[in-house]
Amino acid sequence: MRERYRDRLAKLRGRMREAEVEGLVVSTPANVFYLSGFRGSSGVLLVGSDRAVLLSDFRYRLQAREQALDFEFLEVESASGGLAAVGRAASEAGIARVGYDAAHLSCNQKDELARGACAAELVPASGMVEELRSVKSQEEVELIRAAAALADCGLSRIVSLLKPGAREREIALEGEFLMRREGAEAAAFDFIVASGPRSALPHAETSDRELQAGDLVVIDIGARAEGYCSDMTRTFAIKTASTEAEGIYSIVYRAQRAGVAAVRAGVRCGEVDSAARKIIEEAGYGEAFGHGLGHGVGIEVHEAPRLGRGEERELACGNVVTVEPGIYLEQVGGVRLEDLLVVGADGAERLTDSDLPPELPVV
Repeated sequence: MRERYRDRLAKLRGRMREAEVEGLVVSTPANVFYLSGFRGSSGVLLVGSDRAVLLSDFRYRLQAREQALDFEFLEVESASGGLAAVGRAASEAGIARVGYDAAHLSCNQKDELARGACAAELVPASGMVEELRSVKSQEEVELIRAAAALADCGLSRIVSLLKPGAREREIALEGEFLMRREGAEAAAFDFIVASGPRSALPHAETSDRELQAGDLVVIDIGARAEGYCSDMTRTFAIKTASTEAEGIYSIVYRAQRAGVAAVRAGVRCGEVDSAARKIIEEAGYGEAFGHGLGHGVGIEVHEAPRLGRGEERELACGNVVTVEPGIYLEQVGGVRLEDLLVVGADGAERLTDSDLPPELPVV
């Protein structure tokens, strides 16, 4: 396992040399975990050319030594003093140019870092770790696959509860309970169980609404296993389905299949989005599909790359992405279908096992 983190540090140092920074401050929990294995809620890394330091407070002294084996531990009095201490550590090590993640540090945090760094030059260096994270190793893919299998377990429980009178929140809780009992560390995000008119809300908050016959129900579910996430969405109808609901499901299904078929290394992310979006637009529902087609999944449930309109970035082998087109109509409800895929040279492998029927499933 230590080789995993040593390899990541070596790759990061190569990127640092390209960017001409001698040290890099890493402050977001996902990036700290990726590079060091440390999973505490408070920790900052300083990565230099030949030194790697984890700074945290007394609460995490033992945890840091157990998890971040290749990092020197530097104890600070409080989490709020970590960035100033990082700056001082950089100055003491003679690091002249210190990169920091401008996308995730507030102005106050940058000022704190600068106060500690004294004469060191601070330079924005966002995205270095995220770019490394976007290409998964086979080991990471297997962890995500395991998380997807746990989400499949949760979905099977949820589907068994889809009946008139059942409440969205209770259904979601039952699914999460089963998933965690089977070994999930946690839900990857707050599950969505959105029924009836609420299914037309792409990011609905699960409520106490009771399911009714004729409802469309959108279920968005994911698990976290050993620090890695999964993400999947399915749509069902309760007892009966209208002709229009069946029609939009068929359109979304065809769009989802087209999007999946377009996923392969070397294809621009915007082209994958277009492959699916074209089908929805030609059916007359373009305005009802207002979000991007998908996103990367890994340590975080939303990370690079992004599948969206006009995205020029090319997919790479090892990217793990979702493909999740949807149609959302106020008077009818919503349909979204989402699978989790790992990108290969000749196409994509689906990591979600749950069936994706071509016709709207009525339960």
